[in-house]
Amino acid sequence: MSTVTSNDQQGDTAAGKRADIKARTLRTDRWWIQPAVIVGALIAFIIYSTWRAFENAYYYSEPLISPFYAPCLASSCIDGSSSWTPIGSWWILSPALIILVFPLGFRMTCYYYRKSYYRSFWLSPPACAVSDSHKRYTGETRAPLILQNSHRWFFFAGLVFNVILTYDALIAFRNSDGQWGHMSVGTVVLLANATFLWMYSLSCHTARHVVGGRLKHFSAHPVRYRAWTYMSKLNAKHPRYAWISLVGVAMTDLYVRQVASGSITNFYFF
Repeated sequence: MSTVTSNDQQGDTAAGKRADIKARTLRTDRWWIQPAVIVGALIAFIIYSTWRAFENAYYYSEPLISPFYAPCLASSCIDGSSSWTPIGSWWILSPALIILVFPLGFRMTCYYYRKSYYRSFWLSPPACAVSDSHKRYTGETRAPLILQNSHRWFFFAGLVFNVILTYDALIAFRNSDGQWGHMSVGTVVLLANATFLWMYSLSCHTARHVVGGRLKHFSAHPVRYRAWTYMSKLNAKHPRYAWISLVGVAMTDLYVRQVASGSITNFYFF
C-alpha cells in the first residue's frame, strides 16, 4: 500500500502539481524582513522625491544644482541654474517634473528593481520557497507590464542624464563667484553621485547586452569582449549599485537643498 502511495506522489510531482501543504511556506527564518525593508526604503524615497519635486525651491546654489532638477529646462528655473530653457512660461509646474520621468522610468523598468517591487509590493512571490499570492501569472506579455520592455530606451536616456550630471559635477570646481580651480564639499558630493550613477548604469544587464550581445565570435571583437568582461563583473554587483545610487541621489539633493536654503555652508577645501 505504501509503495502505491509513493508512486502516486511521484506521479503528482512529475506532473508538476504542488504538494498538498496548507502552510504558505515551511521556512522558519525571517524571510519577510527583506521585502519589508525594501518596501520601507522605496516608499521613503518616493515620498521624499515627490515632496522635493513639488517644492520647486532650493535646488540651486552657485555652482551646485540638485540632480532632481538637472537639467533645468523651463523658463521659470532659478536664475543661473540653466543656460538653455526651451520650455516657456506656459509650464506652470515644477521643472523637476519634466525630467524625473526618465530616471524614474529607468529604475522602474530595471530588472533588479522589478524583482524587488514584484516581491515586496505585489508579493509575487515575496521570497524563495514562499507561495505566490496571485493565482494567475501572465508575465510581462500583457498591459501594463508589457511596458517593462521599454527598459532599453530608458537606459539610453539615463546615459544622457549621467553625462549631464557629470558635467554639473565638473562645473562644481568653480566657486560662488564663477572662478575655476576651487573644490568644495559640494564638489565631492556631486562627483560621488555621478560616479555611483555611472556604476549603476554600466552594471545594468542592458549595458552588458549592448556591448557584447549578438556577437558570434568574441575573438573577432577583442575590444567589445574586454568591455563585456568588465561589465559582466560589474553586473554581479548591480543590486548594490542600484541602492547606493538611489540613496546617493537623495543625499545629493538634500545637500544642495540645505546649502541653497542657507541651513549649512558649502565648505571649500581650496
